[in-house]
Amino acid sequence: MRRSFLLLAAAAATLAPWAASAQQATAVAHVVVQVSESDPARWNLALTNVRNMQDDMGADKVAIEIVAYGPGIGMLKRDAETSARISDLVKRGVVVQACQNTMRNQKLERADMNQDVGYVPAGVVEIVKRQQEGWAYLRP
Repeated sequence: MRRSFLLLAAAAATLAPWAASAQQATAVAHVVVQVSESDPARWNLALTNVRNMQDDMGADKVAIEIVAYGPGIGMLKRDAETSARISDLVKRGVVVQACQNTMRNQKLERADMNQDVGYVPAGVVEIVKRQQEGWAYLRP
């Protein structure tokens, strides 16, 4: 019985990353969202746009990745006014990425950031890669 449980747990851990990428692969639309401004009103507009896309298209029909860099990195800080909204969107399947170049330039550590975000080496490069892969681009 114990061995069966361990095998089941190992299988679940192995399949979890595959399930997330499978959702992106089966999505009808793919959208990358740029956030590069320090304006909290702009941050909230971007988050509202993302939520509306999921609501209108169906969360399982659209893969969304938010990439924050430059002054927009403030949106992803642990103490940002948008922190709860970021965590909510991640739970709904949105990928949220912080630019490590910006973090290094602003002397930010992962401990400064919302615990639910991911990291990319360079935000602008991530956006270009997504566009080359055919993702739609949105900059609210």
